[in-house]
Amino acid sequence: MTVRTRFAPSPTGFLHIGGARTALFSWAYARKHAGQFVLRIEDTDVARSTPEAVQAILDGMSWLGLDWDEGPFYQMQRMDRYKEVISKLLNEGKAYYCYSSKEELDALREQQMIEGKKPRYDGRWRPEAGKELPAPPAGVPPVIRFKNPLSGNVVWDDLVKGQISIANEELDDLIIARADGTPTYNFCVVVDDWDMGITQVIRGDDHVNNTPRQINLLHALGATIPQYAHLSMILGDDGQKLSKRHGAVSVMQYHEDGYLPEAVLNYLARLGWSHGDDEIFSMAQFCEWFDLDHITPSAAQFNTEKLNWLNAHYIKQADLGRLAQEVTNRLAQAGVVVHDQVKLEGVIALYRDRANTLNQLASSVAYFYQKPQVDAIALEKHVTPEILPVLNALFDVLAHVEWTQEKLHEAIEHAVTSNGLKFPKVAMPLRVMLTGGAQSPSIDAVMAFLGKDEGLERMQAILNA
Repeated sequence: MTVRTRFAPSPTGFLHIGGARTALFSWAYARKHAGQFVLRIEDTDVARSTPEAVQAILDGMSWLGLDWDEGPFYQMQRMDRYKEVISKLLNEGKAYYCYSSKEELDALREQQMIEGKKPRYDGRWRPEAGKELPAPPAGVPPVIRFKNPLSGNVVWDDLVKGQISIANEELDDLIIARADGTPTYNFCVVVDDWDMGITQVIRGDDHVNNTPRQINLLHALGATIPQYAHLSMILGDDGQKLSKRHGAVSVMQYHEDGYLPEAVLNYLARLGWSHGDDEIFSMAQFCEWFDLDHITPSAAQFNTEKLNWLNAHYIKQADLGRLAQEVTNRLAQAGVVVHDQVKLEGVIALYRDRANTLNQLASSVAYFYQKPQVDAIALEKHVTPEILPVLNALFDVLAHVEWTQEKLHEAIEHAVTSNGLKFPKVAMPLRVMLTGGAQSPSIDAVMAFLGKDEGLERMQAILNA
């Protein structure tokens, strides 16, 4: 049997981190088994679904590189098929019309809660042998309910959580079509998984309670039951359920914050799954290793420090041309124009070992392309009256020296030794004058990339102040 998995987000918001992990695991399982990965957009919640949210999902998937083999399929384009299956269930006596009003159902739930019972529909419109139903009330559009089995258990071997058993007595008769005729989520999912031949349903464990209802529907339709794997939720750094208060939860927010997609994927792969002690691996390696046996059923905890560590690793390994384009785009958003990509690649090579994100990298190198705001505290600390004569003399030497890293280093070294100083006594004030702060890579390398005219101009602005 060909493995067929699916990712089926609802376009009511952005692609969040939990959804991205579900998509990654579903994609990797299909790739591992040379199967197909299907993308389905569950857009039946018309009031909350938006074209912008659909595009955000597609953008997030594309940015991560999670390519799909079929789709995207849209549920709103499959309404005729859902109605066809609902008619089949009605004709076979496996579904029925229910005329209970919202007020009746509210009163029923309230009474059940007073009696200490679990609130559930009581089957008052469910046709049974020997049961006489009242005449349908005039002017009340009915919903359609599925006749759930009244006894027995729904049992499945969850590929993550192990065997799960739910008594049918705990399940009431599910609404499969609303009063306006639109089918409901649980019903559409069943028809879609059946029609699309999905063999493994990998999804969040917030769907565990839906699974027995969906299995019963599949049995009623005579459909093959897929295997189910329910992934545990992701907690934030503080151990609470991951939410907006933890920062970026939308996948594209990570892009905006300067993370590389391979770092996000590598990190997501380790959220609840492991391959020994391996921390860093490509997606090709992940697909080769991936299985559902090594997914932990307990909640995974998000660790921003670990993500930053991974991102720093991938920045160090990335192609300089790619990093230069990313940095150029980020600087452009800040109004900084980069004219020389070759120079930028060299500058990035100086700085990338110091950056956790692309945004940090862009911020670090911005002073090469615009005059920096000089840190007043650093200026006062390092450009002291005692060192000014040395700096003025060095300026005169630099004005006539060949502007290469080697020659610049020699000039600085001579200023240090001839004045009986330690190297930082000269290098630190140079950093402040040229970069605006006291932190930078090797100052002679910085000066070489900055250029003679710009370097001397920045020094002179401070020395003449």
